[in-house]
Amino acid sequence: MTRGEEQPLQPLPPAYAPAAEAPARAGAPIRAIVRELRPKQWIKNGLLFFGIVYALELFNVPLLARAATGFVAFCCISSAGYILNDLRDAELDRKHPTKRYRPIAAGVLSPGLAFAIGAVLLAGGFAIAATIGTGFSLVCLAYVAITVSYSLWLKHVVLLDIFAIAAGFVIRAIAGATVIDVPISPWLYLCTLLGSLVIALGKRRSEVNDAGGSPLSARPALEQYPLAFLDLLVVMAATASVMAYSLYTFFAENMPRNHAMMLTIPVVLYGVFRYLYLVQVRGIGESPEEVLLTDRSLAGAVAIFLLFSAAILYLPLFSG
Repeated sequence: MTRGEEQPLQPLPPAYAPAAEAPARAGAPIRAIVRELRPKQWIKNGLLFFGIVYALELFNVPLLARAATGFVAFCCISSAGYILNDLRDAELDRKHPTKRYRPIAAGVLSPGLAFAIGAVLLAGGFAIAATIGTGFSLVCLAYVAITVSYSLWLKHVVLLDIFAIAAGFVIRAIAGATVIDVPISPWLYLCTLLGSLVIALGKRRSEVNDAGGSPLSARPALEQYPLAFLDLLVVMAATASVMAYSLYTFFAENMPRNHAMMLTIPVVLYGVFRYLYLVQVRGIGESPEEVLLTDRSLAGAVAIFLLFSAAILYLPLFSG
């Protein structure tokens, strides 16, 4: 390896391998339940806080408490959706090189217990949502409808499966606005949609790439996605997302009038480029949350973007 050449990224470890290898260890059922809830996926629910941040209400303690409550509700409901998906796809997951380690597919967590946990989480999530308000409960219901449709049908329909994944992110952004009852710029929803399409397409590309020429063993719909076609769509979505965000920094009503938010555009560009590099060059991206947690460069870009954005929005220095 030549000097200056970047070290190859190691393949992501199967998240469920420990339980599959040693199900008899003390505490294994508890660990299996926790893994089945997929707490790493709760990172996506962080979109609920974007509403309060970009509405300039971050230091409004009552609204922040409502946003945190909504986050908990969405974590319960989304985990229930993951359980439903794993119950339905257990047979297909057993043929997958990493998904076969999921607790239900690996036989570590019984379907009956998993179903009961999912039902409790779903009921608990909606009970929490009801304390926030009817509007938020309806948004949660819309999320469940999308999740169920995806698990039962849309994940097998070419292109609609990608838009269904993206819709889950947009619903979270809408929930973030609904939970605090503050209008949010439509630009935020557009940027969320386009950014989530990039993630969804990257996920599909990695799944097709990992299928090793046998997509039927993973999911029949994957055979309808040639890599060249997915690469084209990824580039189109990435270009549109960067353009939309750039326009957002200039034209959104809640942005500083001196256009200081445009200073975050290079960070967004780097984050998008880094993600495309990981997906198209290194062939990873099937689990976006794992990529974010394991790739220091991408995680650093996200952290810098969030800190920089907060500083520009809330510090008087930038609010001219």
